Amino acid sequence: MAYDADVIVIGAGLAGLAATAELVDAGRKVILLDQEPEQSLGGQAHWSFGGLFLVDSPEQRRLRIRDSHDLAWQDWLGTAGFDRPEDHWPRKWAEAYVDFAAGEKRSWLHRQGIRIFPVVGWAERGGYDATGHGNSVPRFHITWGTGPGLVAPFERRVRAGAARGLVDLRFRHRVTGLARSAGAVDTVSGEILAADDMERGRPSNREVTGAFELTAQAVIVTSGGIGGNHDLVRANWPERLGTPPRRMLSGVPAHVDGKMLGIAEAAGGRIINRDRMWHYTEGIDNWNPIWPMHGIRILSGPSPLWLDARGKRLPVPLFPGFDTLGTLEHIMRTGHDHTWFVLTQKIIEKEFTLSGSEQNPDLTGKSIRDVLGRARAGAPGPVRAFMDHGADFIVERSLTDLARRMNELTEEPLIDEAALRREIVARDREIANSFTKDLQVTAMRGARKYVGDRLIRTAAPHRLLDPKAGPLIAVRLNILTRKTLGGLETDLSSRVLTEGGEPLPGVYAAGEVAGFGGGGVHGYRSLEGTFLGGCLFSGRTAGRAAAKAVS
Repeated sequence: MAYDADVIVIGAGLAGLAATAELVDAGRKVILLDQEPEQSLGGQAHWSFGGLFLVDSPEQRRLRIRDSHDLAWQDWLGTAGFDRPEDHWPRKWAEAYVDFAAGEKRSWLHRQGIRIFPVVGWAERGGYDATGHGNSVPRFHITWGTGPGLVAPFERRVRAGAARGLVDLRFRHRVTGLARSAGAVDTVSGEILAADDMERGRPSNREVTGAFELTAQAVIVTSGGIGGNHDLVRANWPERLGTPPRRMLSGVPAHVDGKMLGIAEAAGGRIINRDRMWHYTEGIDNWNPIWPMHGIRILSGPSPLWLDARGKRLPVPLFPGFDTLGTLEHIMRTGHDHTWFVLTQKIIEKEFTLSGSEQNPDLTGKSIRDVLGRARAGAPGPVRAFMDHGADFIVERSLTDLARRMNELTEEPLIDEAALRREIVARDREIANSFTKDLQVTAMRGARKYVGDRLIRTAAPHRLLDPKAGPLIAVRLNILTRKTLGGLETDLSSRVLTEGGEPLPGVYAAGEVAGFGGGGVHGYRSLEGTFLGGCLFSGRTAGRAAAKAVS
């Protein structure tokens, strides 16, 4: 039969762009579909901080970080906790990904013009034993240019393919069905939506102006996850994480709704690990939102005192930046959806970074001068804006006033000032010596032994009630939706598998819709910096495999 293209790619996010770029390199004709307007090309990666998981990189070595493939694999296994029969392909994908991260990943990105910020971040530190969850060493490499800088080379490759007549970019095309006409899934149908000049990230219209039906020898699904669909998040919420929160913020736009997962499943694909998901616990209401319920994550150093809704410290090792899902599980068993950071001006100046490209204009704009400006006194501009305008920020000179305003910000007054004072004074007494029984203080001092943390991420330990370090700051933290860790099961060629374990003819998947590879490469938890890299690796794999498969 005569096909409209060799391959149809559904979703123009990072995974879709990577897959399409590989297909162009192989000389294949591609139709790239996306329900959003052209200005949203690049999907969620555009909004990201651009963090990449790399192993034994030149950046690490310059900072005297001793990393290795074996150490990274040990950390991945301890974090993922693979324990299900359906973890067969996710584990194989994990092995392949760690090989990639410790091997050609950096040089492959470098050849495309991507550069890395020289200070390596230390995310998900764990705090358990050597075989448990967490990164044993800093591995979070920030893309120079953040998310837009990571998207740019793949967008250039795709647009170059369009200029050569190999890529047909079709925006405002919402897929509603996949069908077979000759044994394999070769037909993609859906609705054409009205044009919309709404700026990137804001909700676009859903006015249907027509229908489409397209055919190709292969279809690659790269449509993303479920983070913008709170009903679906709650429906898949695992019992191990307690009761789903009544109130959540969204870390992704509303169109990240997971509908393509159901469409691929109806066509015969198998979804595994639906209950594995990744949501943040340090979300704050964006005072200048782009999409509905828009939340921003605080990327904090280890010093803020983390308290539950009633003002009690979270248990060891649930410190800022140590164990995201461990913290989420604890919070959801307290009966409340929010927690608090209590800190000082001295801490916020050194330790607060906000996740996202738009919250880091210096890195996104590749301004060396502005990046160096972070070393000056005072909180970074985006952080200051939240201190001035953010609904979740409280700044006061006295603890009495701080406690009073914390209670004014919640539905019921849960903070007892006397109890809060006891927690803070007890912690402050532990600062007097270079040794301590308080493991958070030990973690703070340990962090400062790493030059990257000492320079830009960890304040010198001090008493929270020291007037010279003030004023005092309290930040209400909310649950922030982000990623699904499960998805369409795929083999190492990114072919979507059926319930029987055989490839679904003609269908491939990559990125978040495939659990970043295999239907859940991360297992239960992530080491961070692995979502963007997972999109790139699985998208590249899918594009290359589909290019070989079509005639």
